[in-house]
Amino acid sequence: MTLASSLLAELPGIDHAFFTREGGISTGIYESLNGGLGSKDDPAHVAENRARMAAALRVPPTHFLTAYQVHSADVAVVTGPWAPDARPHVDALVTKTPGIALGVTTADCGPLLFADSHARVIGTAHAGWKGAFGGVIEATIAAMEGLGATRANITVAIGPLIRQPSYEVGDEFVARFAQADAANRTYFAAAERPNHAMFDLASYIRARLEKAKIVNIDDVALDTYADQRFFSYRRSVHRKEGDYGRNIHALVLKP
Repeated sequence: MTLASSLLAELPGIDHAFFTREGGISTGIYESLNGGLGSKDDPAHVAENRARMAAALRVPPTHFLTAYQVHSADVAVVTGPWAPDARPHVDALVTKTPGIALGVTTADCGPLLFADSHARVIGTAHAGWKGAFGGVIEATIAAMEGLGATRANITVAIGPLIRQPSYEVGDEFVARFAQADAANRTYFAAAERPNHAMFDLASYIRARLEKAKIVNIDDVALDTYADQRFFSYRRSVHRKEGDYGRNIHALVLKP
């Protein structure tokens, strides 16, 4: 049901989990641990799945929080729980409040878990290509610094996401990145189809973290498209399934 980052696991006072799609009650294309509030799955099934994830991190379901993600670089500072219909429209969450589990919802995008165990500040970021390109990584770090964290002490785990062998994009996508910085072409490899390339989102995320002076970086190196233990938006499209489940990955400051 869960996987872990070796670096985050070494930090005192912090629990975390990369949840697989196993261990829930959803059925069909959502089998089984679908945590997506925005999916078309039975809401009662999603609620039970999320409650199981909350229990794994030893928090009540009310304290297992995810944002309404919009592929932005916006960050919310969390001080307490909110109602499901009051989720902030952001793509990163940070807190220094113990007992609040911060989650990030993905289905191919990059889930990032941030922790400064010295300052006792944590954060999550939803880093698909658009969010990473737009600065959500740097915004999350800055928000953590606002709560007392320091870059030298921040550890970041890159969770399961779509990897380069599975991530084909068009030439216009490559051009967008190259226009911003010609060096970005290094994150693209040739594809079998003409006018297409294979994008290395994980390496791009790592480079943004390193440029932001983050030195403690762990990558679980798992591909959501190729690994059937995870939900994948792109895989669901290729299968013409109509909808898809969502993975959740989270961390919490122990009280």
